[in-house]
Amino acid sequence: MKTGTFWGSISVLLVSGWVGTAFVFRQAVPTRPNVIYIYADDLGYGELGCYGQQKIRTPNLDQIAREGIRFTQHYTSMPVCAPARCMLLTGKHSGHSYIRGNYEMGGFPDSLEGGQMPLYPGAFTIGRMMQQAGYKTACIGKWGMGMSNTTGNPNEQGFDYFYGYLDQKQAHNYYPTHLWENGKRDRLNNPVIDVHHRLTPETATPEAFAYYRGNDYAIDKMAQKAQAFVRQHHQASFFLYLPFTAPHVSLQAPEAAVKPYMGKFTDNQAAERPYLGQQGYASTPSPRATYAAMITHMDAQIGQLMQLLKELKIDENTIVMFSSDNGATFNGGVEAAYFNSVGNLRGLKMDVYEGGIREPMLARWPGKIKAGQVTDHVSVQYDLLATLAELVGYKQPFETDGISFLPTLLGPSAAQKQHAFLYWEYPEKGGQLAIRMGSWKGVKTNVRKNRTAAWEVYNLAEDVSERTNIAAQHPELIRQFDAIVAREHRPTHINEWEIVTPKATGVAAN
Repeated sequence: MKTGTFWGSISVLLVSGWVGTAFVFRQAVPTRPNVIYIYADDLGYGELGCYGQQKIRTPNLDQIAREGIRFTQHYTSMPVCAPARCMLLTGKHSGHSYIRGNYEMGGFPDSLEGGQMPLYPGAFTIGRMMQQAGYKTACIGKWGMGMSNTTGNPNEQGFDYFYGYLDQKQAHNYYPTHLWENGKRDRLNNPVIDVHHRLTPETATPEAFAYYRGNDYAIDKMAQKAQAFVRQHHQASFFLYLPFTAPHVSLQAPEAAVKPYMGKFTDNQAAERPYLGQQGYASTPSPRATYAAMITHMDAQIGQLMQLLKELKIDENTIVMFSSDNGATFNGGVEAAYFNSVGNLRGLKMDVYEGGIREPMLARWPGKIKAGQVTDHVSVQYDLLATLAELVGYKQPFETDGISFLPTLLGPSAAQKQHAFLYWEYPEKGGQLAIRMGSWKGVKTNVRKNRTAAWEVYNLAEDVSERTNIAAQHPELIRQFDAIVAREHRPTHINEWEIVTPKATGVAAN
């Protein structure tokens, strides 16, 4: 889709597939805002208080929801890390995206750090667009699209400043020996920790658990760098992409953050049981308390950032958005069922069922976004590129599968264009496909073994938990789903990612 956006006039969106040319009228915004987009890691749909969470405290994010808008039907582009980030930043769905899976390079030790599949040179990212629009740009957090010595270097992909993890495998440890700052290692005051080293009941002593704790907590370092970036550029226009790594396992958090939750999570009056690493990642004597603490601690860092905006008197000229890359995880000692992490949705991370792809989404902009709103607009993270293009008045044409949701943010909502469908093509966990079309949802699993596997069909308006497969009653929907896959899939450049046309050897379009 090519889209050109004109400040204070008409946006024209040419949508691929079933949607033709549409004219979207929006109200002009008097001043160009700063933009902060905060991206959690493996945070489930139900893990914020404003989405019904009862056990984990998230007061600052709940306040953002009260002072802005909360989305109830917002989706990630992919239910796993690297491809979700690629699609978020490039505005492509998974049938068109360059990165479609977690293609790992290198290993876990510092000496083998190799990152993931690098983004191709000159990709049109949100960062690049914001640079061209005159913004200072930063990515602070987890990148996952190539090391600094590759074409995926974030400093070459639209970000003036980068700080954080380049390699997702390094991000398994919240107390790493180093983070990266503009291509150079920033040494931290932490020992070497192998977070995948397991304990046994015999070796699970307090000293053994202490092995997984260091001094410099990565989330704190990211928060400090984010505040420094905002202070440095608060008199100019800035875009801060803040992909925090919490609460992605390992279960590691500062003791001061864990302490308020100690003793709070018991089963039938029994004390919380230690986690010894049997499902991977760091061992901890208090897995539930640690998991809750990781989310609450991230929430506290967000609260400090929000307070800084007020101190610098840029609060009313800064739009803050918050979401997560995929659903809650299934491993590393995390108990998603205990915390009701995805509410009444089915599935977790790496699933294309709702629990793996439906995400929290909040947005706040005082005086522009009306407070206390809740919207059921169906949106997806590959919409962000088009949304920010319209927001900042970016006038050059570009390709995207997304549709701006700015009318939903600013009103009138009647001007909001709707997706004809949302598309997921996920090559991992056996190969999965999903399509949302109105209230209808099609899901196909085990595609790698059986490309002609039957579609499951669900009516999300009546069955959001995806319990009743009604495919037999709707053969017409299955024909439409097949047609969408045939039209939207482009062959990928990585054979391991090719599940729709596995004999093809084409290259995904940039």
